[in-house]
Amino acid sequence: MPKPPSPGLPSRQQILDFITRSDQPAGKREIARAFALHGHDKIALKALLKDMADEGLIDSAPGRAFHKMGGVPKVTVLRIVDIEGDQPVAVPERWEADGKPPPRIRVVERGKRSALGVGDRILARTEEKGAGWLAHPMKKLARGEELILGVVEEQEGRLWLRAVDKRERRDTQISDVGPARPGDLVLAEKTGRPPRITAKVTEVLGDPFAPRAFSLIAIHKFGIPDRFKEETLEEADDIATQALGAREDLRHLPIVAIDPADARDHDDAVWATADEDPANPGGWRAIVAIADVSFYVRPGSQLDREARKRGNSVYFPDRVVPMLPERLSADVCSLKEGQDRAAMVCHLVIDRAGKILAQRFTRAVIRVAANIAYEDAQARIDAGAGALVEEALKPLWACWRALAAARDKREPLDLDLPERRVVLDETGRIESIAIRERLDAHRLIEDYMIAANVAAAKALEAKKAPVMYRVHEPPSREKLVALKDYLDTFDISFALGQVVRPATFNQLIKRLDANDEATRALVMEQMLRSQTQAYYAPVNAGHFGLALGSYAHFTSPIRRYADLVVHRALVGAYALEPEARATRLSEEDAAAMVRLGETISQAERRAMEAERETIDRYVAAFLATRIGEVLDTRITGVQSFGFFATVAGFGGDGLVPVSTLGAERFRYDEASQTLEGEESGDTYARGQLLPLRLVEANPVSGALRFELPEGVNHMPMRHDRPRKDRRIVGKRGRPANVRHQGRRR
Repeated sequence: MPKPPSPGLPSRQQILDFITRSDQPAGKREIARAFALHGHDKIALKALLKDMADEGLIDSAPGRAFHKMGGVPKVTVLRIVDIEGDQPVAVPERWEADGKPPPRIRVVERGKRSALGVGDRILARTEEKGAGWLAHPMKKLARGEELILGVVEEQEGRLWLRAVDKRERRDTQISDVGPARPGDLVLAEKTGRPPRITAKVTEVLGDPFAPRAFSLIAIHKFGIPDRFKEETLEEADDIATQALGAREDLRHLPIVAIDPADARDHDDAVWATADEDPANPGGWRAIVAIADVSFYVRPGSQLDREARKRGNSVYFPDRVVPMLPERLSADVCSLKEGQDRAAMVCHLVIDRAGKILAQRFTRAVIRVAANIAYEDAQARIDAGAGALVEEALKPLWACWRALAAARDKREPLDLDLPERRVVLDETGRIESIAIRERLDAHRLIEDYMIAANVAAAKALEAKKAPVMYRVHEPPSREKLVALKDYLDTFDISFALGQVVRPATFNQLIKRLDANDEATRALVMEQMLRSQTQAYYAPVNAGHFGLALGSYAHFTSPIRRYADLVVHRALVGAYALEPEARATRLSEEDAAAMVRLGETISQAERRAMEAERETIDRYVAAFLATRIGEVLDTRITGVQSFGFFATVAGFGGDGLVPVSTLGAERFRYDEASQTLEGEESGDTYARGQLLPLRLVEANPVSGALRFELPEGVNHMPMRHDRPRKDRRIVGKRGRPANVRHQGRRR
C-alpha cells in the first residue's frame, strides 16, 4: 500500500508538474536536484516514484527518465505511420497506457520536403503544444525491427498482406512479393508515401498453418534472438572441453534430477538424508546441486554477451530458444544421469520444523543417479518399492514434509491456477491440450528450490555482496480497490484498511464454495491480476507472494541470466574455486546492477508474452477443426462491444460481439461489468457458464469468435415496451476479427 510522502518530499502533484514542464528528460536524479533532496530523502523519493508507477500516475522511458502516464517521454523513439500533406505523423514505438490510444505526433523537420516515409523510425525530442504533440528528429534509426509479419493473400488478382498482429486492422497491398506465394507467412516492410503505401516482402517464412510455425511467428513478432553467431558457437565448443578442476567430490551421493517429461535441459538435482548430529534431532541435511554455468560462461565473453542479450530461454510447445548454445545448455551444463558434471552446490541443514539452520556453498563434481519425470517420481514414491526409492526418494520426501510444514506456517500466496499443456505428436501436430496435473513431486522440487534461493540471498547478504533480488512487491491500493469492487459482485467482503498479506488472499479463497470450481477459478484469476509484476533488482523489497524477506533466483542458470549473476556473486563473495577470479562477478556488472535488473526483467516479460500468444495459436488451431460445434464456455470479461469467453478445458479466449446477441439493445453496466438486454432482461456477466457456438478460429493470430447457439439476431426486437431511462449501448461496429482460413499452398 503506498505511503504518504515524508515532509521533505514533494507531493505526487508536484512531481507530475515538474516532469511535465521540464525541458529535459526528468529522472530520479533530476527530480532530487530540483527539490533539493539529500540522504534518506533520496531513498524515500525512489519508493515514492515506485508507488506512483504502480498507481498508474507515471511511467519510465528507456534511460530511466519519467513521464506522466498517458504522456510522451521528452526523448523517445517514434515510428512514422502516416504523412499528411508534407508532414510526417508518428506514434511512440513503446506505449503502455492502459485504455488510452497512442497520440499522433506531428514531426517537424528542418528541410522543406520530408525525407521520412511510413515505417521509418526516429529518435526525437518531443513537446506538447496546445492540444497536440510535436517531435523534433534527432536521429534516423534502422528499420529492421519494424518489419511486418503477415500472410500473403490474393483477392481479385491483387496480392495483399494481412498482418498477424491484431492491432494492424488494414491489409496492405503488396508491391514486391519476391518469391512468396499466396498463403505464405512472410516478413515485409511498408514503403512509399500516402496514398500509395505498399508492402515489400523481405523474407519468406513458409506455411503459417504448418506444424511448428506458431512459435516462429512469436519469435519474429517479439524480436527474440534465435540464432547464435558462429563465433559464439565456436566459443561454446572450446569452453566445453575445460577441465572441471579441483572440486568437492559428491559423486558417491544418489542425487536425482526431477523434471518435466519433456525437459530440454536439467539445471537442478536434489538429495537429502537424516541429520546424525544430536544437536539437530529429527532434522535433515540436504543438497541442491545446480549446473555450474558460471564456470563456462565467463564475464565479458562472447557467450556472456549473447546470454545477457537474450536474458532467458523461451519455451514453446515445439521448440526452445535457449539462452546458451545447445553445446552447453543441452549437453555439458545439463545434469545428465551417469555423467560427471560441474555443479554449484547449496548445502542445507534443516531442523524438524523445516527451518534452515545453516547453509554453505561449494563448487563440486556430481554424478546424477537418475533423471526422473515428475509423474514417474510420484508413481515410484506412491508404490514405495525399489532401490532408488529407498536410497534417494524416501529421504527426499521425508525432508520435504518438514519444508512443506514451514511453508504452510509462512502462508505464502496459494493461487493454484490450472496450467495448459500442449502435447504434440512426432510430426509436430497437436495431439491434445489438457490441464497439467499438479503432483506432490512438483511441490517437492519447488520447496527445495525456494530453500536454495533464500539461502543464496542470505549468504550474499552476510558478505555484504551484490545481490540480484527477485522482488515481488505488495499490491497497490488502486488494485486492491478494484479487487474489492470485483469481490462485491460475489457478496464477498474485503476490508481495505487492513494490512494485506498473502494469507489475506488465502483466507478469501477458503471462504469460497469448494464445489464451485468456476467461481473459485474466476476469483483466483482476479487475485492474480491484482498482484504486481515481479522483477529483478539489487535493492531488496521482499517477495510478497512467497512471504519471504530475502529472495534471489539461484536454481536455473542454464535458462535465466539473473541466476548466473547470483552464481558469480557467490563465487566472488566466498572465493569459490576453481577459477574464482576468472568467473566471479565483474566490477562493471556489480556497479550496473540496477540497469542489468531492468534489462533481464524486460526480457522475461517478452518471453512470457511470446509463450502465451503461442499457446493461444495452438489452441485456435486445435479448435479450428470444431467450427460450428457448441462448446461449454465461461465468460471471462465483459465490455460494451460484447463479452469474452474461454473454452472449458482448453483456455482459448474468444469474443461474442454484442451485435450477435439479438435485435434488441443491450445496456453495459461498467461497475458490475455486465451486459443486460433492454427488452428481455438477459444478462451476461463475468463467471457465467454458458454453451456457445464456435464460428471463427484463426491459428495465425490465435483469435476465436463465438455466438449464441440460437445464432445471430435470434430474438426479435419488441416495440411494445417503453424505453427505460438509462444509458444504452447503441449500434456498434465489430472489433477487428479474423476469419478462419484453411491451409494454402
